[in-house]
Amino acid sequence: MPNAAVKHVLITTARRGVWYAQVDEQKDLTPTTLTDLKNCMMAIKWGTTKGLQQLCNTGPTDSSKISAPADIPVLHDVTAVFSITDKAAEKWMRLLS
Repeated sequence: MPNAAVKHVLITTARRGVWYAQVDEQKDLTPTTLTDLKNCMMAIKWGTTKGLQQLCNTGPTDSSKISAPADIPVLHDVTAVFSITDKAAEKWMRLLS
């Protein structure tokens, strides 16, 4: 996303998917189908002691299993979009390298 401010979010789906994604800062996140998601990684195993929100607050742990990154052109059946703290975003972005 060159030249665009990026927002880091965690997205859940009706199929129990949990995804980290980077989206344009101005993107409307209210639809149940989201498009143009960048650097997405699925949380295969949360590895948390405080639930899903721990991934949003402090990021993946040493016990988390996270997929390789990929862009997702279209993601259907979105049930929730969570904000991610800067601290958590740093941990997620380290996994991109």
